[in-house]
Amino acid sequence: MILHEFLSFELLRVVWWALLGVLLIGFALTDGFDMGVGALLPFVGHNDVERRVVINTIGPVWEGNQVWFILGGGAIFAAWPPLYAVSFSGFYLAMFAVLAALILRPVGFKYRSKRDSQRWRNGWDWALFVGGAAPALLFGVAVGNVLLGVPFHLTEDLMPMYDGTFYGKFLGLLHPFAILTGVVSLSMLLMHGAAWLTLKTEGMVQIRARNIGTIAGIVAAVTYALAGVWLAFGIDGFQIVGEVVKDGPSNPLHSEVTRGGSWLAAYTARPWIAIAPIMGFAGIALAVRGLREGFEVSTLLWSKLAITGIIASVGLTMFPFILPSTVDPNSSLTVWDSSSSHLTLFVMLVMALIFMPIILAYTAWVYKVLWGKVTEEDVTGHSDSVY
Repeated sequence: MILHEFLSFELLRVVWWALLGVLLIGFALTDGFDMGVGALLPFVGHNDVERRVVINTIGPVWEGNQVWFILGGGAIFAAWPPLYAVSFSGFYLAMFAVLAALILRPVGFKYRSKRDSQRWRNGWDWALFVGGAAPALLFGVAVGNVLLGVPFHLTEDLMPMYDGTFYGKFLGLLHPFAILTGVVSLSMLLMHGAAWLTLKTEGMVQIRARNIGTIAGIVAAVTYALAGVWLAFGIDGFQIVGEVVKDGPSNPLHSEVTRGGSWLAAYTARPWIAIAPIMGFAGIALAVRGLREGFEVSTLLWSKLAITGIIASVGLTMFPFILPSTVDPNSSLTVWDSSSSHLTLFVMLVMALIFMPIILAYTAWVYKVLWGKVTEEDVTGHSDSVY
């Protein structure tokens, strides 16, 4: 018997759905505080030295943190090719905006201190703000649109086609609910960035980060709760009708899907998934308390718990749907009909089991080596070797 046949197609699909979630959460936990710090930069640093301190808290790690972003995109491409094709074609302008904003970060790091000009440096500081705030907001907007459903349909040869009023139009993504989820994402990552600065800085930068992070955490909790209420009473969910074939061919058109009811019906069918929003709210509450009380390591850990719970709640609420369609529900992409082949998922799982521990070990080692606070003396005393 071939080795990969020991793991069923159904199990591998669930495993790679979970791994995709892990990669996205890993990206939010690591590069998320980078984005939060960038968005906080103009507000927690009131002079050039303070802003250089803020920048150098993430300067040595931001590039490594983006590995999770690349891994997430690669996992979508290799494990869920229909999702890659449909989402990247419909969200093209949004993806371009995110990438353009992310490009501002390395450019800003490299060029900000090249000239001893306050105007020059202030300009790059605001570029770093955009490079942090824009992706944090747009990632949340994208999640909101996924929950709303996207106006696409699949042709008989599985070519994705979008409603003409939506396709390629950035403004079409800005539904009020999607903007609300964008605010959840932005405030959540602002809190996370503030927790990181609390750990890595001292003095007035740390105090300002705590104050802003506390407000951001409260906003995150309120908007997350509002999004849940809106999702329960104002947005239709999706359901698979009839028998679900979990190990069949990857063709969404073989399934019958209906739109109606509430996404939150998932909590009645699978009560255990309530652990995710509980983690989200509890993590925010404890992180806000940590910011207010001046805790450092624990505050960052609670912030990570909040992010994990919030992101997991979206995936668990939607399961098994990955990208529902509003114009043709039968074209909706689910875990059971949108994956790569059985063999492909198995080979990818073997590679993940080999390389993921290496990545985690290396990341842990880097953070251990770079442990400690960044001070104003570190910046002024090594002006030529730091950002």
